[in-house]
Amino acid sequence: MLCNSISIWESIIIGGAGGAIAGLTVFSVQRLYNHLNYKMDSKRVFTWLNENCEDKPGKKYRTTRTISSWTNLPEDRVRYLCSRNNKIRLSVGPEEDRWTTLERE
Repeated sequence: MLCNSISIWESIIIGGAGGAIAGLTVFSVQRLYNHLNYKMDSKRVFTWLNENCEDKPGKKYRTTRTISSWTNLPEDRVRYLCSRNNKIRLSVGPEEDRWTTLERE
């Protein structure tokens, strides 16, 4: 044996604990990255919508495709971010897949 002071069981416990700590660290870093990415993308979409929605006919709502084009985010990501943000509202009525930051009448 190379090391007489540490038994095999102690080595297994130390290795398992080290692996668990490494796994939790990787998990925590991924969660933090996803959270920060969500916040930055959400802010980008909200800011663009806030600057480009006006209370005029034809400018009150913006389509998902337009938002996607101007923010350089995929349409599915824009749709997800808009649906999760309480300050962004989906149009109701004949205009589908359009979003605004203005209050509903």
